[in-house]
Amino acid sequence: MDTLRTILLILHFVGLASLLGGFLVQVKAIGAGRGTVVPAMVHGALTQLVTGLLLVATIQMGDLGDVDNVKIAVKLVIAVAITVLVFVFRKKDPAPSWALWTIGALTLANIVVAVAWR
Repeated sequence: MDTLRTILLILHFVGLASLLGGFLVQVKAIGAGRGTVVPAMVHGALTQLVTGLLLVATIQMGDLGDVDNVKIAVKLVIAVAITVLVFVFRKKDPAPSWALWTIGALTLANIVVAVAWR
């Protein structure tokens, strides 16, 4: 079970890199009002959501540690909000700058919750 958790964690990080990277590479375009939701952001949001849920399930089923349910609920709400924004604006060209900045800010907030919440 620990091997599965490790694989899921790695995939979770890959999803994070895809989502955040898709946002960061176009910060200049977003500032100019020409930003879009790139496919990397869609794939990253979905990967983050699915692997996050599977990570929690694996940890609880395999008795690999305790899970802070409040922290996980906050992270889930943020991940769902990111995924909804990504899907709503994925076909808009250009996407509204506020939506892209919100996606970037929520992604960063999810990282802060994951690392700083003890």
